[in-house]
Amino acid sequence: MERADAARNRRAILRATEELLETNELSQVSMDRVAAAAGVGKGTVFHRFGNREGLMRALVEERVRALSSAVDSGPPPLGPGASPSARLAAFFDAVVELATRNVKVMAAFEQASTDRLNNPIYVSWHAHVRDLLAAAAPSLDSDLIAHLLLGSLHSDLMLHLLRTGETHRLTTGLRSMIETLLR
Repeated sequence: MERADAARNRRAILRATEELLETNELSQVSMDRVAAAAGVGKGTVFHRFGNREGLMRALVEERVRALSSAVDSGPPPLGPGASPSARLAAFFDAVVELATRNVKVMAAFEQASTDRLNNPIYVSWHAHVRDLLAAAAPSLDSDLIAHLLLGSLHSDLMLHLLRTGETHRLTTGLRSMIETLLR
């Protein structure tokens, strides 16, 4: 169990990072600036998160937690009980909604990530999408198609669509791709 002061420092560091990202580019959000804004020593930030990538990952993990829970045990269509194709569409809708609400944090995480394919969030999402594709269309190369679908979320185009308020267009396009794949 986390000590109260460690939990408080963690929350302060994450809040300070998010606030700095609201008004600065990732390149301007140094561990020194985060520590100063959070009111903790730089060593505390490094000890807790390791580096800037770890810090950005922690911010994203905070936001992804609810989505992961809904995928694992929430109501259909996102959770168990719906058809694989309905769950797949609901998952991508939920990811786009999450990214829309957290576009600066998600963009910073993308910039800071050095090994996306081994990131625990990506690994989990890939397994989920792969398994749904395999159940919906066993003849597809579900492993590769899952990477391709998820890869479409990691693009300058997606960030542009999110920043310009074209999330409906993005979700409609993703749904169309999924429906076409599963025909």
